[in-house]
Amino acid sequence: MNKAVLTFLCITVFFAAAMAQSVYPGQHEEKITLPLQGEVKAYAFDLKDVRLLDSPFRQNMERDSKWIMSLGTDRLLHSFRTSAGAYAGLEGGYSFVKKLGGWESLDCELRGHSTGHILSALSYLYASTGDKAYKLKSDSLVNGLGEVQNVLLENGYNGYLSAYPENLINRNIAGQRVWAPWYTLHKIYAGLIDQYLYCDNEKALDIVTKMAQWACDKLMPLSEEQRKLMIRNEFGGVNEAFYNLYSITGNPEHKKLAEFFYHADVIDPLARKENNLANKHANTFIPKVIGEARNYEITADTRSKDIAFFFWSSVVDHQTFCTGGNSQKEKFIAPDSISKYLTGYTQETCNTNNMLKLTRHLFCWDADPKYADYYETALYNHILGQQDPESGMVAYFLPLLSGAHKVYSTPEHSFWCCVGTGFENHAKYGEAIYYRADDALYVNLFIPSELTWEEKGLKVRQETDFPQDGKINMNIGAEKPVKLAIKIRYPAWTQNVEVKVNGKKIHVKQSPSSYIVMERIWKNGDKIEINYPMSLQVAEANDNPDVFAVKYGPIVLAGAMGTEGMHAPAPFSDPHRHNDYYTYDYHVPANLTTVLKLDKKDLNRYIKPSDNDKLVFHVLNENIRLEPLYKIHHQRYVVYWNLLK
Repeated sequence: MNKAVLTFLCITVFFAAAMAQSVYPGQHEEKITLPLQGEVKAYAFDLKDVRLLDSPFRQNMERDSKWIMSLGTDRLLHSFRTSAGAYAGLEGGYSFVKKLGGWESLDCELRGHSTGHILSALSYLYASTGDKAYKLKSDSLVNGLGEVQNVLLENGYNGYLSAYPENLINRNIAGQRVWAPWYTLHKIYAGLIDQYLYCDNEKALDIVTKMAQWACDKLMPLSEEQRKLMIRNEFGGVNEAFYNLYSITGNPEHKKLAEFFYHADVIDPLARKENNLANKHANTFIPKVIGEARNYEITADTRSKDIAFFFWSSVVDHQTFCTGGNSQKEKFIAPDSISKYLTGYTQETCNTNNMLKLTRHLFCWDADPKYADYYETALYNHILGQQDPESGMVAYFLPLLSGAHKVYSTPEHSFWCCVGTGFENHAKYGEAIYYRADDALYVNLFIPSELTWEEKGLKVRQETDFPQDGKINMNIGAEKPVKLAIKIRYPAWTQNVEVKVNGKKIHVKQSPSSYIVMERIWKNGDKIEINYPMSLQVAEANDNPDVFAVKYGPIVLAGAMGTEGMHAPAPFSDPHRHNDYYTYDYHVPANLTTVLKLDKKDLNRYIKPSDNDKLVFHVLNENIRLEPLYKIHHQRYVVYWNLLK
């Protein structure tokens, strides 16, 4: 493919999505200067307070870190240095650096976004592990970006920093065709903010503050007509980034920048409780709502709060598949019409990640277990299975076309938005397991981990094979006895839960979709044992009960359908074709089984568990093996079945 065609595709195809760490109530309290204004019931722990124990989540994190650390600093800075004219001739420059491909190629207008994502991911890895290798690489990237910004300052650019020339911003302001320059800048803003928050890097804060001053100088003189024209282009979560910067600096100009990106055409209908999302680019919308969430937390603007609640309910209750993902070809599906959108291009990964970000904010405000139920669904059934366990590469979509398979990125020629998101999401699995209130600890996810709650002198070690079975063990370490309510989620997918404290069975008064509350004085060595019964369930399409998926507890089971018709480079993207995942021909065999004859009210008569694996099942009288969707890689699968009556 020649450069002209590649550039054209880069400009015209709107695949981009936003993903960077948000700032949640309770986090980074020593660095957040503005007091929290919005009402909050549960506070997030910092990532440094949670350590993952061995599990598929930690394994994903380790593969993720290996890929990130393999990407040389000079390679990640190359496009920044080239754009700024930072090379002296060819010395150490263009001819001597192995250049990144795909969306990071020098002729793609989104170049530089991956470096921003990696800045964020490295900060999460450092916080999640304490391994200084991640900070050392972080520091080298920040120092390199600082050098580039200084070169640009010497050439008259007041704080500008990017991997592309400022002309792309000028084209955006003029309403000319250009591929989302503020989206890319958001990743750099967010990455530098994360470096300050998680890695204590003051230089990162200095760089991003200068970038904000450039943005202020650039944008504030614009007319309202110019502003409206500019923000029609996808801008990621740059509004959220400026709110986060404002919460750190207290500089009112940073708040004005966040408000500059208020997109009335998107947000005002949501404020009127109008769900007009169908056929809208899904992940353009979600970061704008996350920005409203941060506005509520900073200013207590209840309008922003109501917008976030309405948006979440609209999408999750009416436009979300059984896996927790949404969208088809990156656009929201029509409400209550799931069966009509089971294609090979469903569920952009960035999109699901941003829904999880928004969900975290809403849980902090409301402490409602429904948010944790959704979070668990999307985390296990989409995010966990995004990464190929053999190569460490990641998928853009999670296709629901019967007989499709996951299509993974390549190490050198992809760098899609979902690759950038993947760098981040596999680095921060510890962020949503536990929450706190003054007198309570919330346990939302059942992931092997150890929590240190320093203010309480408390450690909680959670050991489990979940979802292989529903047994959860928690060991309490306490410097001194502490009175506390431990609230453990009672998921919607179970019932008749059994709970023991120090070997003694306790009476559970609560029901599913609530919290099991154990309030007592906890002492060092106390133990909690929980057993959540897991069973087969049906998840019907919300518009057709004869189209359904099978779940075991919260886990979506898919039919593992083999590799017939899959030829190289499948299941990987073809590096010689630009963004082939978007037009991918899955070559689904004509004889593929997509129909099941069973009684949905009595699944156990038709579906039997394997003798060797609690999460593997067999459909009687059919040569069909059901296993967790997140475990299926390098082969075809079926998620939604048609009922044969």
